Amino acid sequence: MITYQIRVTTGEYEGADTMDTIAITLVGEQGESPKSTLDQYGRDFTQGTVGKYEVHSEKNLGPLLLIRLHKERYSIFPESNWYCSCVEVTCPEGTVYRFPCYMWIQGYRTLELREGKGKMLLPQESNDHGARGSVETGSWTLGRPFVSVDPVSPPPNCPPSLPCPRESPCNNSAAAARHSSGFLQRADSSLGSISPATPCRQAELILKGLLTCKNSWNRLSDVQRAFWFNSTLVSSQYRALRPPSPPLPSQSWRENSGVLLPAPPLCSDQLKGNLFLIDCEILEGVPATELNGHRQQISAPLCLLYLNPKGEMIPIAIQLTQSPGPESPIFVPSDSEWDWTLAKFWVRNGTFHIHEVLTHLLHTHLVVEVFTLATLRQLPMCHPVYKLLLPHTRYTLHINTLGRVRLFGPGGLIDQATATGYPGLSVLLAKGLSKLTYSSLCLPDDLQERGVATLPNYYYKDDGMKLWGAMERQGPCSFSLRWGCWVGTGQFEAFPLLRAVCIRIGFPSSLETVTQLIKLLTMMIYNCSVRHASVNNGQFDFGAWMPNYPSSMRKTPPTTKGTATLENILETLPDVSTTCSTLLILWLLSQEPGDRRPLGHYPDEHFTEDVPKTLIGAFQRRLAEISKEIEERNKSLPLPYTYLYPPEIENSTAI
Repeated sequence: MITYQIRVTTGEYEGADTMDTIAITLVGEQGESPKSTLDQYGRDFTQGTVGKYEVHSEKNLGPLLLIRLHKERYSIFPESNWYCSCVEVTCPEGTVYRFPCYMWIQGYRTLELREGKGKMLLPQESNDHGARGSVETGSWTLGRPFVSVDPVSPPPNCPPSLPCPRESPCNNSAAAARHSSGFLQRADSSLGSISPATPCRQAELILKGLLTCKNSWNRLSDVQRAFWFNSTLVSSQYRALRPPSPPLPSQSWRENSGVLLPAPPLCSDQLKGNLFLIDCEILEGVPATELNGHRQQISAPLCLLYLNPKGEMIPIAIQLTQSPGPESPIFVPSDSEWDWTLAKFWVRNGTFHIHEVLTHLLHTHLVVEVFTLATLRQLPMCHPVYKLLLPHTRYTLHINTLGRVRLFGPGGLIDQATATGYPGLSVLLAKGLSKLTYSSLCLPDDLQERGVATLPNYYYKDDGMKLWGAMERQGPCSFSLRWGCWVGTGQFEAFPLLRAVCIRIGFPSSLETVTQLIKLLTMMIYNCSVRHASVNNGQFDFGAWMPNYPSSMRKTPPTTKGTATLENILETLPDVSTTCSTLLILWLLSQEPGDRRPLGHYPDEHFTEDVPKTLIGAFQRRLAEISKEIEERNKSLPLPYTYLYPPEIENSTAI
């Protein structure tokens, strides 16, 4: 009789233990063991414990390929979920096999787990032993229709990484205790269910008479006094700048802007490379909704900025529509104070829509969701790329489902507090998706295409390139250099879902070289973590002063100069209740998740080999070096830029 030693680790999440019966079958190259119940004196599989068991087989099974965990009813007790971290099997000759799991097992079922060493096995090469190693894989085939589900509960037959409600940062009790560089960064009751602290903020605003007030603000200073925060103008970055092409939109820009600079005319060769354009053209034609009985307005402004010799980016001309003409004047700083101020507010409003709907929602949450589904549906659990990407998919499906139901779906916050509403959001998303490119998701390419690769004092660029380089050269993505997985297949076969969705926006249709693979993986991880942190973490800092980040405008853009007054501006900016609703969600999205996992933190040991563990250590050391460099840089800044400070970057799109 051959004896195998079994160690089963139950996770430390609240409710990770189970009363169900757990049995195991060992499968090796020379056969499989009989199903053996894992049972010892006392209660088994309690939270945070390691259970030790023995499994007997009449013959040596040879090298182990996989194990089967059987979760079955125990006596009269009801079914309970179980979070299994990993299973270790020690063979009679002393060889140890580790089978990572790190997932909730729900219902009565059999789960097959592959041994933890990275394999280059592709899905179509599966054998009779279930190389896919997933739960009921057949139900997650390409093209399976999506179903409407309760966002706080996992859908039926959910993929392994979709968290159980008690694991989610929005429902975990520990997280609840802690829940109490956007597009432009330089020059109600539905929210209560998302964070336990949000109702407190709502109650505060209701008691102040603000959340239900549909009137205009009386003074700009009232916006600051009304809230529990201080108004802040943070960040020193523009994320969507590009040099004007052609150099200036029209002759009228030159005529109107020449007075702005004390030296040569604006079109002089001396200004070449120092002019940048914010173009909100994509907003043209986006329908506006109605808020509190008033039809909102959406414009598509252009803003010309000048990089002066001090390294400061200053706006020098604003046109509030895409069509120059008598009814679309170009506003300049020499105009009246209120004319220039109102024009800048319109630019802020345009960048609000582009930042929240495109830069934030589309380019991070929705694009990352494609990566997540492709990883979970198309890769076996033993595949090195699956292990590489899985930590960066944590909570993504959960938070996106919450968002669809409670934030940007019909009747959500978008309908309550922004000029686009749900219909306008849908139109803007469609337009943004049609313009999305692979290069825009790759930081080095994106900076080059926008002409800002050498822009001084651009801390998003400086910190982002360091982090991109760390991922590409010292970090997890360099695993590919050692293993070369996929390379040589000539096809994108390991990710058919990703290929089907993304080929048309420039994703590589084949991976012929290691360099191509590393770039693809770096892009995925960067967007899951660093890019999301850059566009999410500073939202409240930047938008807490509502005029700096208005979510709607109630009057049409001015068609003549000299008509703007303070009263007119207050009637144009969002009303009191709309302001409060917007700031509540910006505050919520800027909160630190209760069980945050910083970039480079991998508590779940999916990799069992020495090589990836060594590379992970090198990546963590490089992140520590980058952190020190950022700390030193920030000491000399009047306002530190911390949104890409590695300890503050979430490993995944989790909020």
